[in-house]
Amino acid sequence: MAVHSGSGSSEKKSSNGVNELLAFNAENMQSNMKIIYYSRTFLSIIGGVVAGILGFTGLKGFVFYLLLMAFTSLGLVAKAKFSIHTYFDSWNRVLVDGFLGGLMSFVLFWTFAYDIAHIF
Repeated sequence: MAVHSGSGSSEKKSSNGVNELLAFNAENMQSNMKIIYYSRTFLSIIGGVVAGILGFTGLKGFVFYLLLMAFTSLGLVAKAKFSIHTYFDSWNRVLVDGFLGGLMSFVLFWTFAYDIAHIF
């Protein structure tokens, strides 16, 4: 993961006492967001296949997806060494971004794997 220059606070005191605003590197932020998006999409596809093979139907499948995304968020936070503001501008980036796109992939592969394993 790419790091922005500075610590977790939004302002930093310099040696002469003047407040300076910290700047995020846009390329690093964009790279970090791609990593989150790709991780969620990949794990949604794998999770959908696993849910389909295990035969989850209805609410069990969606609960499985919520648990999968919770573990994904926890893994991303652990990868950032629990210092989110070093790599992202807010917690929402890690916890929520890519959630609905991943849900679409999850449902697609969930139904596909369920059909192959249990219907055909």
